[in-house]
Amino acid sequence: MFRPWFPKDVRPWIFLSFALLFQLSGGVYFSNVAHMTGTSGLLREDWQFIAMCGVVGVNMPFPFIFRFKLRFTNGQILTTAALVVTVSGLLTLVTTNVPLLCALSYVAGFFKLVGTFECFSNLRLWISPRQDFGVFLPTIYIVILGAMPLSNWMASQLTEFFGSWQAMHAAISLLMLALVLFVRLCIHPWRMMPHKLPLVSLDWLGCLLWSLVMLEVIWLFTYGEYYNWQDSPTWCAVLLALPLTLAVCIGRMYHIRHPYLSPDVFRHWRLLPIMGMFLVAEVMNATPHVLQNTLTGGVLHWGWTTTQSLYLPELLGYVGGCAFTIFWHRPLHLKYTRLLTLGFAALLLHQVLLYFYVSPELDLPRLYLPTFLRTFGYSIFFSTMTLYLKDLIEFPTFLMALTVSGFVRNGVVESISGGAYAYQLRRHIADNLSRVDPLDIQNILLVSVKQMYGWICLAATLVLLLMLLYDVQPVRSTMRRMRHPKVLARIVRRQLSAAHG
Repeated sequence: MFRPWFPKDVRPWIFLSFALLFQLSGGVYFSNVAHMTGTSGLLREDWQFIAMCGVVGVNMPFPFIFRFKLRFTNGQILTTAALVVTVSGLLTLVTTNVPLLCALSYVAGFFKLVGTFECFSNLRLWISPRQDFGVFLPTIYIVILGAMPLSNWMASQLTEFFGSWQAMHAAISLLMLALVLFVRLCIHPWRMMPHKLPLVSLDWLGCLLWSLVMLEVIWLFTYGEYYNWQDSPTWCAVLLALPLTLAVCIGRMYHIRHPYLSPDVFRHWRLLPIMGMFLVAEVMNATPHVLQNTLTGGVLHWGWTTTQSLYLPELLGYVGGCAFTIFWHRPLHLKYTRLLTLGFAALLLHQVLLYFYVSPELDLPRLYLPTFLRTFGYSIFFSTMTLYLKDLIEFPTFLMALTVSGFVRNGVVESISGGAYAYQLRRHIADNLSRVDPLDIQNILLVSVKQMYGWICLAATLVLLLMLLYDVQPVRSTMRRMRHPKVLARIVRRQLSAAHG
């Protein structure tokens, strides 16, 4: 792909840096939400929902992504993705229209994934010459997961240095324009196939409808506390629209020739337990957004500059978890189930430590270990479940299965968990207010947060015991040989018929 004069040893690292740059881009950075709320006049929930639109956009290109690579050259894909991300980021600076910001965030997320896929697809044989996905996929997630704390740290540092949250958007836009210039000068056009494969039979409307389903669920739980849930006509209207949109998506899936998501994906019986495991990991990973922030902000009164140092153990946890996954699968060749159990134990230990750390005397360094354990366990779950999905589902269906699993891991469950945690925390606070002096609000917050962590620890311990029980070979083998209830019913019916002769 490169011009002949370009040094060969540097070429893979250039594409790796491109992938990291795409992952650092985004319409909204969570670390800057407080500043964006103060300068724009929009609600905090507005910016959270706008950010989640970008997360949904990242999830949706998978069924189309390989077709793009067969139709366009590498230069066309990288240039288009970089320019779209740049324009979307710059337009975010000049408007406060929430629907427009949501659309810009979604488009930026969509092309962010397109550019990242193009970079990593060219690095596949460099990362793993044997085309070993046990090495390739965890390496990808080192960049993808590691870019999340890195982008938030960069955004907070640039905001503090320049005194404006727009600094991060300007920096990423300049880097994206440099990427475009580099592609035009140093890379010649190259396509996987000699002839263009036209973009026919792509269900764009299906992509938008399934995106709308995800966004409706996210909207309900992002704005639930603000609108007081079912007391708001607006909230109830979105709740009624959700099953209608889902029905349209399912109906189109069965009645058009090339749907965005094939019905065969949902018939794959292995997909459901994988989505269940993703759900468990997302529920456990969502506690810092509500409970930990309530503790550090509402009780300890730490500002955003104080908590910046937590980005480093978060980054180390993501990198360490993915590297440990590679070590577990390839040199050791051990089972998926034991690694998932180990990852979930790390997530549980994070909750247990925070349960005991909840106190007015908590200092910041004590949060380093729980933060590392949370991201370490989450990255193990993320990379291992994707590997498991790749081993069980064939390639054409695998890309669709990634999108379906993204219904759980790309914002939906995180929003549901965050809304549920906020609702339950409010109930605990109200209950504790009726029992103690209402003027002692800090102790009430401490007790409520501790109660929430306690319930989460109990539920997670039960899940961990079930995972340990499943990993016991005799029990697991018995479960696998168990017959379907309909088969058992036919056997019983046959025995009864023979008994009554």
